[in-house]
Amino acid sequence: MTAPDLLDKKEARIRRMFGQIAPWYDAMNHLLSLNIDKSWRRTTVRRVPAAPGGGPVLDNCTGTGDLAFGYARLGVPVVGSDFCHEMLVRAVAKGEKAGSGVRFVEADAQELPFPADTFQVVSVAFGLRNVTDTDRGLAEMVRVCQPGGRVAVLEFSRPRGVIGWCYRVYFRHLLPLVGNLFARNQESAYKYLPESVLSFPDGETLAAKMRGHGLADVTFTPLTFGVATLYVGVKPPVGPPDRSPKR
Repeated sequence: MTAPDLLDKKEARIRRMFGQIAPWYDAMNHLLSLNIDKSWRRTTVRRVPAAPGGGPVLDNCTGTGDLAFGYARLGVPVVGSDFCHEMLVRAVAKGEKAGSGVRFVEADAQELPFPADTFQVVSVAFGLRNVTDTDRGLAEMVRVCQPGGRVAVLEFSRPRGVIGWCYRVYFRHLLPLVGNLFARNQESAYKYLPESVLSFPDGETLAAKMRGHGLADVTFTPLTFGVATLYVGVKPPVGPPDRSPKR
């Protein structure tokens, strides 16, 4: 398979690929990140908290629900949405076992089935780069966020310098080998992962995209030497109506 084929992000292909690796998804995430992915999610919930009584939280591209469960621990209603049925089956089972109360919905991130201005926090962890049209995905996240609410994007990024060189070697060579060892016959998924990360906008480039979709006060914080980055933007509150005399 050629590199352009690996980065084919048609909805059907991405859905099928993640459906195939669903049985190993959690174990592989923890193994390949040396369990640091759990810390990144905790950091997201801590830095972008949700207030009880402030409205529900949406975890977009929720996968097996780990970030959604983190928000549910704050005592707020949480919805987890994903377009991969096999991932949601596992998320529902995990939620029932933990008694999390998270409601899971099968939905395309590019056309979310929620009214505008619904959620106090709209989050996505390691899923935005898999959305076929990044701009449509961001636009939908902003649309369903409440005025004054926050959009949080936790995503892999590209560290620079010596760390960056080691990271690229690991991502392009070691990760596919380990992935194929544990998830046999799904090697293409673990080749897609590094290629999708290394080609996805990060840092100021992604922050500028978020500003372009109307978010204010956008910040981005590198985590673990820049292996991941947390981006946060605020949906501007609706101002009071203009009551000045018309001329």
